[in-house]
Amino acid sequence: MGKYHKSGFWRSLIQAWRGLRYAYKTQKHLQFHGLATVVVAGVAWWSKVTLTQWALLFFAIGSVFCAEVMNTALEIVVDMVQPNFHPLAGMAKDVAAGAVLVASIQAIVIGLVVFFPKLLRLTHIFL
Repeated sequence: MGKYHKSGFWRSLIQAWRGLRYAYKTQKHLQFHGLATVVVAGVAWWSKVTLTQWALLFFAIGSVFCAEVMNTALEIVVDMVQPNFHPLAGMAKDVAAGAVLVASIQAIVIGLVVFFPKLLRLTHIFL
């Protein structure tokens, strides 16, 4: 068996981390989402969000990261199978990018639900 066919929990975990590292190093959008995660976590900590709100934020963040990583995997496979331009290959990439957009919009909505009331209270204090 080749190196990608050997079983075992630790081998699978190492391969998964290798994939995540590759995606993070090569995908600027994933790096942006990493920075956004740090900012959101900082604002959440500063504004003392509840445990439920933390869970919602981590769900949103995880959804975006998952969509980005799956998008990266699909792009790699499409490029391998169809290195030249083909309309269906382009559409597959566009649909995968659309999934990232849906997850990102979901994360923005969750962020607004969590942070908007706190922002309103903060502006009320200063007015």
